[in-house]
Amino acid sequence: MREFIVEADGGSRGNPGPAGYGSVVLDAATGETLVETYEYLGVTTNNVAEYRGLLAGLRAAHDLDPAARVHVRMDSKLVVEQMSGRWKIKHPDMKPLALEAGRVFPPGQVTYEWIPREQNKRADRLANEAMDTEGSASSVRKPTSGEAGTEATVDVRTAKADADVRTAKADADVRAAKAVAAPGWAPADMGAPATFVLLRHGETPLTPQKRFSGSGGTDPSLSDIGREQAERAAEALARRGTIQHILASPLTRTRQTAAAVAERLGIEVTVEDGLIETDFGAWEGLTFGEVRERYPDDLTKWLADPEAEPTGGGESFAATATRIAATRDKLVAAYAGRTVLLVTHVTPIKTFVRLALGAPPESLFRMELSAASLSAVAYYADGNASVRLLNDTSHLRP
Repeated sequence: MREFIVEADGGSRGNPGPAGYGSVVLDAATGETLVETYEYLGVTTNNVAEYRGLLAGLRAAHDLDPAARVHVRMDSKLVVEQMSGRWKIKHPDMKPLALEAGRVFPPGQVTYEWIPREQNKRADRLANEAMDTEGSASSVRKPTSGEAGTEATVDVRTAKADADVRTAKADADVRAAKAVAAPGWAPADMGAPATFVLLRHGETPLTPQKRFSGSGGTDPSLSDIGREQAERAAEALARRGTIQHILASPLTRTRQTAAAVAERLGIEVTVEDGLIETDFGAWEGLTFGEVRERYPDDLTKWLADPEAEPTGGGESFAATATRIAATRDKLVAAYAGRTVLLVTHVTPIKTFVRLALGAPPESLFRMELSAASLSAVAYYADGNASVRLLNDTSHLRP
């Protein structure tokens, strides 16, 4: 199932006054702008213009793929709350528009999110462009290939024709892949995958010191830097707009990170014990150098053998892998076709990736995984997996 993000806005110069709307349809997976549409509405109210923008965006997304899942982002608290069913619609001019918008896609296929105005600049720009061109007809636009910042005006039929071309190309790609792929590896036939977006918790006081910090230690909280990282991750995930569920390890640092995201997205957090970090036994709170000095033989064995446990009865990497595989299988079955945020730790995330790639245990030592980084793995119904992202920290940069 494809996923689209619709950003919509409307405005009037005076209330009522000369009004217009703007809408943008984005591919949720790639961020690519698929359609931009705007229209001058004549004299009407700001709220009616916002609803007309929503309606136009939903229709444009429906023209591209009526089976798609759609996440609407608007800076109109009124429209978002009313379309989410939390506020009643009393104004007679808005009731029919809201009903019409609700009928574009089947119930449950569209979700809504309020965003600040500064995050809705594209739709706002188009709405103002519509008001600047009073009396002109509506327009559907898409970016010109190869020219950043320029656009070509096309009509709705052209946009749909382009979508049909993309669909035909995708079908051809699938047929070609089937001709060379191993039996059973045909994700296009498997339906929408269960997608796990893997978020490592933000920094704790132990993180910059590179100390072992597992499930058997002091269970530290996020530092001030870690809390800021969690907020930035939350903003990035809000922009992504595809998260439907949030699960977190039971440790304090992951629950705090998950809470920051949950508050931003308006989604409750479920604690999943299987996502907990490895228990590093007597090494908890020590640096690598301190462990090498105190327990050299145990460390050498641990680095060479995934069955070896940290000193003092910690959890081996093999045991962690068994636990993560069981957790993965349970969650894939429970969240088939859904996009789930798993807020967890270094070893579980590396293990999810290692298992998805079919890589050997020693690959755990060859992956970099920063605090508050994002990774992603998609799981198909035939048991195959696709690693889509690893250690993305772009949201943490100034």
